[in-house]
This record gives sequence, C-alpha cells and structure tokens, in this order.
Amino acid sequence: MKFRPLYDRILLKRVEAEERTPSGLIVPDAAKEKPLEGQVIAVGSGRRLPDGSVREVSLSEGDIVLFGKYTGDEIKLDGVEHIILREEDVLAVFDRK
Repeated sequence: MKFRPLYDRILLKRVEAEERTPSGLIVPDAAKEKPLEGQVIAVGSGRRLPDGSVREVSLSEGDIVLFGKYTGDEIKLDGVEHIILREEDVLAVFDRK
C-alpha cells in the first residue's frame, strides 16, 4: 500500500529490540519495552509557514531516529505496525558512520 504523510509528519517502523543485555542475559518477551528507535519509511512535504512558504522536513527515508516514549500514533499498514508522528517529536538522528 502506498502511504504519504501530510505536511511535517513522518512514518516510522520500530527497530527491533536487542534479545540480550550487554552482559549476555536473554531478555524475556514479557520484560521487553517497545524500542524508542525507528526507521523513517516516508516523509511529508513539509510545514507550511505563515508567509505561505513551505519548510521541508529535514529527515529522509532510511534515517534511524530516536523518538519519545509517548509520542505519535500507532497504525497498521499491510499488517505491520508503524508510528506516525510530527518531525518535532523526533529527538535525534543516529549517524550512519
């Protein structure tokens, strides 16, 4: 299904959480929290400013970002859970280097 967010919204797919802790312990499913990292799947065209111009979204498809725990709306597309949120709800972008 094609999906294009409007304005300054972005569509994210959560990055899977690690199965083990840094010390090597396996984390059971019941103790796992939803990861706060996601991959940008689609971005909107940008926010319209009061003067009529459009400020483009600074993120691009494929970026890995960190977002707040209680931000965005969860939706399902083709049976896969995604999150749609505004660009301002993104806390950081992970550097690919």
